[in-house]
Amino acid sequence: MILGAGGGGEGALTLDELNIGLLLGSSVLIVAIVAIRLASRTSLPSLLLYLGLGVLLGQDVIGIEFSDDVLTRTLGYAALVIILAEGGITTNWSTMRPVVPAAALLATIGVGVSVMITGTAAHYLLDLNWQVSFLLAAIVSSTDAAAVFSVLRLLTVRPKLVGLLEAESGFNDAPVVILTVALSTTDAFGAGDLPSLLGLLVYELSVGLVVGVVVGFVGAAGVRRLALPSSGLYPIAVLALAVLAYSGASMIHASGFLAVYIAAVILGNSRLPHRPATRGFVEGLAWLAQIGLFVLLGLLVSPDELGSDVLPAIAVGFVLLFVARPAAVFASTVWFRMPWAEQAFLSWAGLRGAVPIVIATIPVVEGVPDNERLFNIVFVLAVIYTLLQGPTLPLAARRLGVVAEAEPVDLDLEAAPLERLGAQVLQMRVPPESKMHGVEVFELRLPQGASVSLIVRGGQSLVPGGTTRIQRGDELLVVTPTAIRRATEERLRAVSEHGRLAGWVDQNRP
Repeated sequence: MILGAGGGGEGALTLDELNIGLLLGSSVLIVAIVAIRLASRTSLPSLLLYLGLGVLLGQDVIGIEFSDDVLTRTLGYAALVIILAEGGITTNWSTMRPVVPAAALLATIGVGVSVMITGTAAHYLLDLNWQVSFLLAAIVSSTDAAAVFSVLRLLTVRPKLVGLLEAESGFNDAPVVILTVALSTTDAFGAGDLPSLLGLLVYELSVGLVVGVVVGFVGAAGVRRLALPSSGLYPIAVLALAVLAYSGASMIHASGFLAVYIAAVILGNSRLPHRPATRGFVEGLAWLAQIGLFVLLGLLVSPDELGSDVLPAIAVGFVLLFVARPAAVFASTVWFRMPWAEQAFLSWAGLRGAVPIVIATIPVVEGVPDNERLFNIVFVLAVIYTLLQGPTLPLAARRLGVVAEAEPVDLDLEAAPLERLGAQVLQMRVPPESKMHGVEVFELRLPQGASVSLIVRGGQSLVPGGTTRIQRGDELLVVTPTAIRRATEERLRAVSEHGRLAGWVDQNRP
């Protein structure tokens, strides 16, 4: 009553408008959350459902009018910061560490190769001038962190490939944004500007990396020593540090996207208080950011204007997916003697999504010629090829033989007594072809300190003894000290692959 009677300024939000906005927003969230279930069953990135929801709400269907490109870019950047922070915090450094060099090359050399091939094709196929052609190529050369994270975490792909794809999607936003901003200005294209562009890339990436490392390590040390009065404050502090890395780097004209991802990886893999609560908090915020961002992008699009850009988008996307992406993967991973099957999977798993669409708002805001056509092509390309790649990734992984059947995974815990004890819980499913079938628990010969604490079989749980036989389809809960987690995982994999004598034959061979 008092608020309603207040004499707010002209255009102030009334209580009725607030209620309508909250009703609409909560309804959209509920529909989006239900849609996640559908997406998880089909390996279809949920972003497509959110985009469709935004298009449905738009002026061509339900009638909500929205055409603010500047606001979309601003909110899109904010959402990407949250998504990258969540991706970094939930990334396992032990999985990511061996593939960092390859991921760095994919995010730099790979992007360069992709831009050159795709830009040349766009110039001749679409009759665009060279600047707009390479601008289009730069925009679509970035893989989408949200799409990659959401799909890969539903698959049992080899940890090396998961770490490589996640690291690449976290790293490559930075160089792509730098290229797009540079190519969106009228004086940033030409042979004479190439040295200055390369210098800009080196400066922004190197300084962004330094800022991320400093904020990550200093912030982690501070959080460990800070005795906060509530456990709920720790997740907020960790997220604030990640956002600080982005804003701090951006203020000195360095890459904020690289800084936030690096800082988040360091924070997420540090021994911080209440880590499970922090993970749950940032995952929830990331889902909210994804839903809001993709619905907003759907609102921005006018479906009746997309028809003429479908064939150009398919043509450019074909070159990108079947020529540019494989060439970029080969040029970046050939130095690491990666098998061709893994290269093929990396090529197919380079998912586009909302990130290219957000980046496509940059030339729109800058007033680049053909900017509307550019945006529409990027939108159509991202939707069509995500529809093609996302649902087929599980099949591609199986056909290429890159599936890791018996991979132990982290078990998320809301309470944290195991953290204080320096221990972790692993969950592992025994697949049908595993040689762990028939092995007795004591024959696992886990490292000293690790033990199988529970077996779930046929929906029933049992506490195993030393002579309990493991069967196909069992779910094993293994408690292990953090210091020997890797050794425990390696032992479980070895027994699953070679049986109870795994390791014994090699150790006792003359």
